Amino acid sequence: MQTIFWLRDEVKQGERRAALTPAGASALIQTGAVVMVEKSSTRIFADAEYLAAGCELVEGHSWVTAPKNAYILGLKELPEDDFPLQHKHIYFAHAFKGQDEAPQVLARFDQGNGEILDLEFLQDISGRRVCAFGYWAGYVGAAIGFAGYCHRLNSDSTFPSVNSYPNRDVYLAELKQLMTQLPQKPTALVIGAYGRSGRGAVDLFADIGIETVQWDINETKAGGPFTDINNFDILVNCAYLAPGTAPFITPESLGSSPRLSMVSDVSCDPNNPDNPIRIYTACTKLTQPIVQSQIVGIEVQAVDHLPTVLPKESSEDFAEQLLPHLLTLSDNSDPDGVWLRANGFFNTAVSAL
Repeated sequence: MQTIFWLRDEVKQGERRAALTPAGASALIQTGAVVMVEKSSTRIFADAEYLAAGCELVEGHSWVTAPKNAYILGLKELPEDDFPLQHKHIYFAHAFKGQDEAPQVLARFDQGNGEILDLEFLQDISGRRVCAFGYWAGYVGAAIGFAGYCHRLNSDSTFPSVNSYPNRDVYLAELKQLMTQLPQKPTALVIGAYGRSGRGAVDLFADIGIETVQWDINETKAGGPFTDINNFDILVNCAYLAPGTAPFITPESLGSSPRLSMVSDVSCDPNNPDNPIRIYTACTKLTQPIVQSQIVGIEVQAVDHLPTVLPKESSEDFAEQLLPHLLTLSDNSDPDGVWLRANGFFNTAVSAL
């Protein structure tokens, strides 16, 4: 039986990324797999590119009637509904960590004998994720933080919405233009600087000519809050959220007239009691990415799907990481146990219903 991959159209507003590029689809087809691609007017790669790669185009959201053995491939959440789900879905379900909507999502798969192969839980034998968007989350988070800092220097108005860019060069040109309007370069601190997201943040600042101070485990293991953070204009938090993490900043640690004016919380988990950036209560959206925090004079960026601002580069990078593992599905092998472990995470989550 031929392996079928069904790339679905994304329904999340503003989402332009793809888990499979036309080049990746061609590689799967060369192994004998069938690749069906739902038509999309928002995906960063044109339908014609997939058609040229040998894919078959189908109508958007037609995955519901796909053959039962098809792998339904996507990124973000499925459309809200209540019918049982019978397929194996490869996507970020956000349903394995006790999220508010997890019971409803998992119940649909349980009722339909379907399965979630969650992209967040594709891990190698050491427990490290095999594919992630983290680098681009950090890159874009730093970019929005910098742009927000510049905006605040020149305006009291709300920071405007952020749309996706055709490529990184266009975005960088805009940011570099902002830099020319500053009287002096801001100082920037990146926490969690040695992880994927942190590397992205550091690289963005380097690309626009700003040197960063980089903190990681050694600088934060003693526990916060850290008064030294107030020596910077911009803070980009990319730290891994571990249980028992102490706050990095508090109103008391920053004082009555803080120098810090912009916090970009790339880690972005405001409702977690261990969130170290405890100065806001909800994620923001690309339509209004920056809001006033609970501390007068400090604004916060907390968008939870930052990489979609650079959908081309982030999709190409992520899809390149994922493709080797899709190829093992195509030939019905799993030499590293990545898919077996993913199945185990799903079964554990369902058993807890």
